[in-house]
Amino acid sequence: MDSREIRITNKNLIKPKHKCEHEPYEYNKYEVTGQGNENQSYVAIYEIPPKKANYPYHYHLKNEEVFYIIRGNGILETHSGNKSISVGDIIVCPPSEKGAHKIINSSQTEMLVYFSCDTVNSPEVVVYPNSNKMGILVNGKPGTFYKKDTNVDYYDGE
Repeated sequence: MDSREIRITNKNLIKPKHKCEHEPYEYNKYEVTGQGNENQSYVAIYEIPPKKANYPYHYHLKNEEVFYIIRGNGILETHSGNKSISVGDIIVCPPSEKGAHKIINSSQTEMLVYFSCDTVNSPEVVVYPNSNKMGILVNGKPGTFYKKDTNVDYYDGE
């Protein structure tokens, strides 16, 4: 039986996780729920500095992502071209190539802040079309990344 209970918190009570490992990607992430297997959704608030993105252009094969823009303006890269996004916009990215996306803060001075709620089916495959690779995530944690054009035989290594 599930032992979880209703949880009420405030963004000001959550210590942000700052990530800035590779230009032009940087963000602060306030995790409301963890990415472990006890949750059915992953909830977080992201702050993206001016002229940065938080993740490369990608799509998921199993999980849907939903974003609500709280503050700022940005660009949403999609499979059908770039779209402007701003306060009040709700973005639903289905688990498929048509759900491919990248959020970029287009402002020179203001943070882009958005609320994110994602399903957390595991394991998950994430595809990065621009770099021709894919990654396998287990319980929300990145595992191994593969180049999509590297073919191996089914029995390779057996």
